[in-house]
Amino acid sequence: MGEPVSGAERAALRTVDVARESGYSVQQVRDLERLGVLPPAARSGNGYRAYTAVHVHALRAYRGLAGAVGPVAARRLLAELRTGTLAEAAAAINEVHVRLARERDEALRAQQALRAIQAEAGTPEFEQDGDAMTITELAGALHVRTSTLRFWEQEGLVTPERVTSLRARRYDLSAIRAARIVAALRGTGYGVPAVREIVGSLHRLDGLGATGHILQQRLDQIATRTVALLRAGADLAAVVTLPAEPTTTTTTTTTTTRPVR
Repeated sequence: MGEPVSGAERAALRTVDVARESGYSVQQVRDLERLGVLPPAARSGNGYRAYTAVHVHALRAYRGLAGAVGPVAARRLLAELRTGTLAEAAAAINEVHVRLARERDEALRAQQALRAIQAEAGTPEFEQDGDAMTITELAGALHVRTSTLRFWEQEGLVTPERVTSLRARRYDLSAIRAARIVAALRGTGYGVPAVREIVGSLHRLDGLGATGHILQQRLDQIATRTVALLRAGADLAAVVTLPAEPTTTTTTTTTTTRPVR
């Protein structure tokens, strides 16, 4: 969570004050206001920006949200939080938590599937060539469409054997193992190029180990994103509940320096 903002919550702050409190530079503060991360600052009598503590909270919340869902989604979410009701804001934040939990569950299922494959790899049954599946049987076992298996074949991810004059597909145990790994990786959000590279390494002795390492990295990334969201929690609450308008504005006059706009 962010540190408490010094001074009254609605006291007017200069751009440099907001930058110092939030950890962003003065230029970043201006840029993020222009992008809609911050509500528009009020203007003092001399035309200079007058921020409040809610702008600081918004910047801190943005940092956490960007770490959790990416900068584009974070900007959109903050805009929704400022304009929606409290119930809508709570629902939007809860949806991010649910999404991260779903990604974690998918990665854990993929990890469990990989461990099962590793356990099978050393058994005599796995080495036998008698067991095979048709495309319909394999699609049913993986809970995917047959068209998905054909797409994976086109992309070089899974290579079945072909039998009969009708070129019916037959998947041996090697192809079944590859298909299960592809399904696990695709289920955790990996794109086709990344999956292709992983599947290509399976002929090496460390192929399954490398895949396991990638899945663990995925789980670590999800954990980092979840912590970032948790850290943003108090600041998000402040963005929803605190007013953005200052109660007072400051007018600074000097002949030697100019206030930061």
